Amino acid sequence: MSIEPGALHVVSTPIGHRDDLGARARAVLAGVDVVAAEDTRHTGALLNHLGIQAELRSLHEHNEAARIPELLAHLQAGGSVALVSDAGTPAVSDPGFRLVVAAHEAGIRVVPIPGPSAVTAALAAAGQPTDRFLFVGFPPAKSGNRQQWLRDLAREPATLVLFESCHRIEATLGDLAEIFGVLRPATLCRELTKRFETVHRSTLGGLVDFVHADADQRRGEIVLVIAGADAPAGTAQAIDLATALDALLPELPPARAAAVAARLTGVSKKEAYQAAMARKG
Repeated sequence: MSIEPGALHVVSTPIGHRDDLGARARAVLAGVDVVAAEDTRHTGALLNHLGIQAELRSLHEHNEAARIPELLAHLQAGGSVALVSDAGTPAVSDPGFRLVVAAHEAGIRVVPIPGPSAVTAALAAAGQPTDRFLFVGFPPAKSGNRQQWLRDLAREPATLVLFESCHRIEATLGDLAEIFGVLRPATLCRELTKRFETVHRSTLGGLVDFVHADADQRRGEIVLVIAGADAPAGTAQAIDLATALDALLPELPPARAAAVAARLTGVSKKEAYQAAMARKG
């Protein structure tokens, strides 16, 4: 195929399985003058596997501002550039957004070359509603900031898609179960398209137990797909306390189960805790 001169090609690359690279993406990578890559070593290995020799220039969060004028000048002179990230679609929770904006502002044509994306791959496999979804990226790393961030999302009716580090997945799932409720449907997608791929559909409480019981689920790259809130704020009182505790106590210690049940039902924490201890006893 012929490469359009003076155009920035935004090329999706495999998130794991190299055979997921499309024929058009392969042709573009082989035909452009320059490949702007998040990590030139990583992309170089992919290009070597494909038998492609290309001029690689690094473009990552630490040098993006300085590199943009150089790449724009190349494009304005009639050259062609392919923008790639280490995996998946560039500029989606990855470097490249600033270059795309700068290209538009300079009147340079931006050509998307669609392909692999961890967001859409997880959505397709998760078994959660997809008619409306919200991608929110990575939660804050610090516990207090993360919990406030999750509270702001707790009543969002759209399906939520988020990334999380393997080092924090257990803590984040615990926060999600406490703030969203252990009964909220959710799916953990790990190492998508790779050898040890996991797609586990359950509830947030079930995912807490699943990840706690299997250390392998705390490794690799993780996407969580969480069903949206199915009731508007202020209707939680319709849930029966006994029903809530029966669902929560097998998953959580009495104090945490009581705290979640109090939020779900509108009763006081003291009343919920007394009921939890009575049922536990």
